[in-house]
Amino acid sequence: MPENGSFAPVRRTAAAALAVVATLALTLTGCGTQTVSPASVRGDAAGDGKGAYGSVDCAKAKCIALTFDAGPGKDTPRLLDILKEKKVPATFFLLGKNHVLAHPDTVRRIADEGHEVANHTWSHGILTDLDRDGIREELGRTQNAIAKITGHRPTLMRPPQGRTNDDVTDISRDLGLSQILWSATAKDYSTTDSALIERRILDDASADGIILLHDIYDGTVPAVPGIIEKLKKRGFTFVTVPQLFAPAVPKPGEVYRP
Repeated sequence: MPENGSFAPVRRTAAAALAVVATLALTLTGCGTQTVSPASVRGDAAGDGKGAYGSVDCAKAKCIALTFDAGPGKDTPRLLDILKEKKVPATFFLLGKNHVLAHPDTVRRIADEGHEVANHTWSHGILTDLDRDGIREELGRTQNAIAKITGHRPTLMRPPQGRTNDDVTDISRDLGLSQILWSATAKDYSTTDSALIERRILDDASADGIILLHDIYDGTVPAVPGIIEKLKKRGFTFVTVPQLFAPAVPKPGEVYRP
């Protein structure tokens, strides 16, 4: 853009772009919230961590985590069939009301087939709009509902819209929940176009990335086979969110984003 009859230095343009990114990040997580990348904590853990590698070491492999929010729903069994066929683990951030309670067999199947079961609140309430009792109820009720079905309380949660603050962090810590954000999303809540969903994820996929999709929307599950096949061809290895951190273990209350 012209400045005093000439073009502004490239570094000013870059600085402006970084400022926009920083502003978006603060808007997403809440003002002043600090986020930590899985790669940084994995590196800090070195050989002293307690996380389970599974079949892959993400310090060496080109890892990416496939995650699904707001289910289970009617299409989740088909999604599980696809993941089983493709031999891909995933992380499911489940809603309690009208989802976990309505589909207990699917929740049990998610756990039994080796996927990570995580918390996405009870009713998708925006946690930063609630008082501390409201936050605890949204997270605690889902913890209890999942534990009743699977025998285990989740250790991960994803705040709706990625919005968090000090109160959310404190209560998440009390409940043993780490906060997991994302690096790639298809905005699949706004389209039923599976090809578009696939393209958006492929455009944003990166090593040590976390993909956010929703298995409750009509266009999403049909996009998953193409996403998996094309990312595998690019050399990606799919892992659960905990495997992405290994040998580190995500800390309760901490906010993580690639």
